[in-house]
Amino acid sequence: ASRPWDKDRDGFVLGDGAGVVVLEEYEHAKARGAKIYAEVLGYGMSGDAYHMTLPSKGGEGAARCMKNAMRNAGVNADQIDYINAHGTSTPAGDQAETDAAKLALGDHAYNIVMSSTKSMTGHLLGAAGGIEAIFTALAIRDQVAPPTINIINQDPDCDLDYAANEAREMKMDYAISNSFGFGGTNGTILLSKI
Repeated sequence: ASRPWDKDRDGFVLGDGAGVVVLEEYEHAKARGAKIYAEVLGYGMSGDAYHMTLPSKGGEGAARCMKNAMRNAGVNADQIDYINAHGTSTPAGDQAETDAAKLALGDHAYNIVMSSTKSMTGHLLGAAGGIEAIFTALAIRDQVAPPTINIINQDPDCDLDYAANEAREMKMDYAISNSFGFGGTNGTILLSKI
């Protein structure tokens, strides 16, 4: 099973899926009466070039990516409410993303919820980033953080709030969705409530 942040995690489970994200200029969407789920405020990218499959130690590359997204969006770290994590259930990746959230958000990392929808869908590979952006937009719309399922024995070194096994109703104005690929190719999108 996919079990991000569980001490017995041992890698990702493949899944299959697809989704469509429609991006439209706000005034145009508003004028035609479109249902708007969230606003894309910014994005960030970074490249670790650390290892073919392992993230950089301590999450530095992923943290830089999240900081770039916040800078691009004009949002401060203490405004972030939720992170839809890359969360693949790998020992190195989950630890690095936990460390990255702490580097990017400072002590505020302990005030947010960070969950992995891959615990429910598996890793959708090329579709993962788009689908997870959709989940993040729906989380903002519904004001509910999706759960990370299958956390039975939370890894003590992964000490953030991962919405273990239950969705969480919460105030959510700003959310991040992370996609971190092999070779240290990192992408973060920052969405906000309308």
